[in-house]
Amino acid sequence: MADTTGAAVTAPEQSNGKTSEGKAAEVENLIAPSLADLGFEIVRVLLTGSGRGERQVLQIMAERPDGTMTVEDCAEVSRAASALLEVEDPIRGAYVLEVSSPGIDRPLTRLKDFARFAGFEAKLELTMPFEGQRRFRGRLKGVEDDTILLLLDEGERELRVSFADLAKAKLVLTDDLIAASTAQ
Repeated sequence: MADTTGAAVTAPEQSNGKTSEGKAAEVENLIAPSLADLGFEIVRVLLTGSGRGERQVLQIMAERPDGTMTVEDCAEVSRAASALLEVEDPIRGAYVLEVSSPGIDRPLTRLKDFARFAGFEAKLELTMPFEGQRRFRGRLKGVEDDTILLLLDEGERELRVSFADLAKAKLVLTDDLIAASTAQ
């Protein structure tokens, strides 16, 4: 639950974070151990399209623990995931596999993402409305336990969101974010 009083609202420990759901979560559970052995972390797995006259796309976003991801890394992840998916065949029908880095204005899917990108602007969407609102935009302040801290209104108000109450989040493409990404 979100809170602006300053009291931390905690959630149970979540191993997967918000990286995938449904059939995509099944795919993630299948490929994650092999990708970890190769030195990659999954940022998000997403399956779009119904497969009934609509093209299915399986998107895997991954990165190395230091946040890097090269074209060669994408190819390596693609080969490893393809081999596993070919054997296990968890997706019904034809699909296109897309492997990519999370990009600059990346989705924030793990608690550690909110700590890593503290100081940058982000958009958060909650599963349930808080004070009549589900979407918030502000500057990430970090994490306390399982609670995400977001400064709203130019730092006038702090929003505390339990990670369990988060539907989705992503960084906002700003000059500060671009400057930080080119400095690496």
